Amino acid sequence: MKARTLAALLPNVTAPAFRRRSPTGAMLFARWADVVGPAHAAVTSPRKLSAATLTVACTGPAAMELQHQGDMLVARINTWCGEPLVARLRFVQDPTAGTRRRLPPRRGATPTCTLPDMGDESLRMALERLGTEILQSPIKKT
Repeated sequence: MKARTLAALLPNVTAPAFRRRSPTGAMLFARWADVVGPAHAAVTSPRKLSAATLTVACTGPAAMELQHQGDMLVARINTWCGEPLVARLRFVQDPTAGTRRRLPPRRGATPTCTLPDMGDESLRMALERLGTEILQSPIKKT
């Protein structure tokens, strides 16, 4: 048995995953709001990237506007990706486009925040609600 470097082994492991979706394409889907901006992200969602055609779901009224801005969006996407990943946009209507799906609450014990008695009861309750929200929200890594 001969020792091999990790760089020699890694392509065999990642090739099946990257055949389905490129790392840049996956980042495009994950960071859609950063790529197209908050105004467009509020009414659109990327659906599929295949053969340099990006399928974008959008709300009905936004489809016409996005059709006119298609060249600008393709240029923005390719600039963000750093490579010519998208050549065409295909728009499909979806009334739920742009809305983020909330994950169902986790089962089991949910952490809550409790504070000692304070002089201002409404302030204590507001701080407890804030603390509970922070404890129950998923940790976001930046």
